[in-house]
Amino acid sequence: MIICGLVTKSEEPVPLKSICVDVVVRGFVADVVSELRYQNEEKSPVEVVFVFPLDDEAAVYAFEGLIGGTRIEAQIREKKQAEQEYEDALSEGRQAFLLEREANTSDIFTCSLGNLPPDGEATLKLSYVQALAPEPDGAIRFVLPAVLNPRYAPQGSEGGNVTKSIPRVPKGKLPYTLSLSATLESPYGINRVESKCTLEPLRYTAEDHTIAQVSLAEGHQFDRDVELLIYYEDVHKPSALLEAGKPGAAPASLMGNPALLLTLYPSVPASKPSQKATGEFLFLLDRSGSMECNTEYSSDSPDSPRRIQSAKETLILLLKSLPLGCYFNIYGFGSTYDSFYPQSVEYTQETMSKSLQRVKELQADLGGTEILQPLQAIYNQPCREGYPRQLFVFTDGEVSNTDEVIDEVRRHSSSHRCFSFGIGEGASTALIKGIARAAGGSAEFITGKERMQAKALQSLKKALQPAVTGISLSWDLPPGLKAELVGSGPQVIFQGQRCLIYAQICGQHQSSGSTEGAVVLQYLFQDQTFKETMKFSLHAQETDRLPVHRLAAQALLQELEGVGEKEKEKQRLALETSLSSGVVCSQTAYVGINTELGMPLQGPLTRRDVPHPYLLPISAFGGPVMQAIGMNRSRRAAPARMAMMCSMPSPVVYGSVDCLGELEDSACFEEEDVELTPKKEESPFLKLVSLQNADGSWPLDSDLASILGLSEAEISSKSPAQVAPNAWATVLAILWLHVNSLEQKDEWELLEAKALSWLHATTGPQLVECVKAGNAMLGSGVSPGVFEI
Repeated sequence: MIICGLVTKSEEPVPLKSICVDVVVRGFVADVVSELRYQNEEKSPVEVVFVFPLDDEAAVYAFEGLIGGTRIEAQIREKKQAEQEYEDALSEGRQAFLLEREANTSDIFTCSLGNLPPDGEATLKLSYVQALAPEPDGAIRFVLPAVLNPRYAPQGSEGGNVTKSIPRVPKGKLPYTLSLSATLESPYGINRVESKCTLEPLRYTAEDHTIAQVSLAEGHQFDRDVELLIYYEDVHKPSALLEAGKPGAAPASLMGNPALLLTLYPSVPASKPSQKATGEFLFLLDRSGSMECNTEYSSDSPDSPRRIQSAKETLILLLKSLPLGCYFNIYGFGSTYDSFYPQSVEYTQETMSKSLQRVKELQADLGGTEILQPLQAIYNQPCREGYPRQLFVFTDGEVSNTDEVIDEVRRHSSSHRCFSFGIGEGASTALIKGIARAAGGSAEFITGKERMQAKALQSLKKALQPAVTGISLSWDLPPGLKAELVGSGPQVIFQGQRCLIYAQICGQHQSSGSTEGAVVLQYLFQDQTFKETMKFSLHAQETDRLPVHRLAAQALLQELEGVGEKEKEKQRLALETSLSSGVVCSQTAYVGINTELGMPLQGPLTRRDVPHPYLLPISAFGGPVMQAIGMNRSRRAAPARMAMMCSMPSPVVYGSVDCLGELEDSACFEEEDVELTPKKEESPFLKLVSLQNADGSWPLDSDLASILGLSEAEISSKSPAQVAPNAWATVLAILWLHVNSLEQKDEWELLEAKALSWLHATTGPQLVECVKAGNAMLGSGVSPGVFEI
């Protein structure tokens, strides 16, 4: 078989044979151990290079190998020193392995195994810990990333792009296997586990359902992210975990002191959406070629929505949910960028209608993924006094200059909040989480058949909330003890959102009395002071892996290593923290060397890169571009078409295209891959939303009548006396939403609130009669309480 990917086209053996993953999820913390098993079937020594993604917030803290029966524990070193030790070991004929984080991004790692002899076997073990956040529906989401999409390198960018050199093989042809088992623990009980991957049945190992085990079914292909959605019986409960320090670590150090993890859910009052809410809302939409893909690559889910279509529907809902009197603008970006208006415009019926039509016409037709330039253009626009700026970014997150983009957002963090959305598998967690963290917003990820709309509307609700300010912490501890925050503590609080606090407990307990401590979280919201107190036990838990300490170190490293914060002192502290905690950062790497001397190398060591699946359909190379160069179903013409595509000036290139002569015989491009996803008819729900006016009302016309399944004349004849047609239409539209789209309520809550505000201001006491008549006409039984009457 000819393996035709974007780099590899020969039958090179792949030494990586299997990946075995063991996960322990305790509450909101996942501790993960991945074992990579290698075997060299060639007649000469090889160096195996495996590039793989990890979540931006994962703290890699241990790396070890078993080579020829010898266990070797890797040591963390400054990166340049580790790389030099690795190269020296290879030149001396020693077996060695290296783990390092890629430059310019925190979510890609490279694992190198050198001097694996003929018929030699090796197992490398990687350990990391990660804090897990609840999803909007309460699920705890654990993801083992598999999809590493090629990252677009902007024009003129410096440094290498490691994803360009990754071999790609046809989907389903990966030469290595994956197995995963997970142990779940929660004192509140485990209800169920869901996944888009096939799982073995959930098995409870405790009668009270507080411990359970689950694993992937056999035969899983590691060509999609493995996602576990874990549902506890009660998820929004504050919790505290005090972990004893590392034995032998320096006293009064981060690893030597007990570490405390507090999980709080501040009860910020939920402010009702108001027609008077002001703000400047900017929407930045990725229109690069890869947005033409479905949100899920799997052939098992051909009905998952196209990324661009899902984003467009989300924009329509966001537009309809904005308050009157605010300002807004919509930007699109690819190799170039454009905007609907030269600068933000006031939200009126005219600007809303004009923008709505333009949104419906948007395509994924702007080439590559140059996100920095549109961000700079946005920040060059002066802010409007009294209109807080809120930026919403929608992207599949495939760029190589991640740190530079985050730096740009951070530099302007005082003038706006950023809410980001990663679309599809493989979206960069470093980019999506990084820009939200840098500008006090929140990040969401949308994969598979998930609806982007609900998550985007939840973020809009956060953006409409007045900012929480004056956040502070005070501690109440027994004599002899004091608490020191790790990092700067919580900077942003949203209603109902989890807040993590890491602290060290320093000193010696001087009395045998109190075994409890307490922390008070204080903040200002709409000129009111709120205080929340949480008590916690001072009995520290002894653990081998020290997950809380590692997470605290990772949180501190993210703060210290923020781009734009390049002061030497902060870099020194980051290096010290990384070396003492074992958590890898941009300045460090793990290196392990077999001290048994081998034979010096004669000639170059054969390098073998571990492949990833080639998942992007051919339409991802630019959508309409393919039509322009005569794409059709004839596979015999493939080489010529690909050659034409390679010569096009558009920089939408995912790796080096190096298979022109063999493309026609490759399984990479089967007939179903070249067909563009057919355009789906607009749903009745979206049609109804599109009809709403900017002030919240609906017009009484034939379009509304069609959705209601009645004639316009029939609707008018049933209207209560002296009720304006648009008031009657608005009541009917709200009733229809409650009857036909109740499961999508998260998506239309804001536009309903706008409609109710308009009804109360214009209809008065006749609203009761309207609701009664509307229920009778539609055959519904919606409670008048819905209309706040």
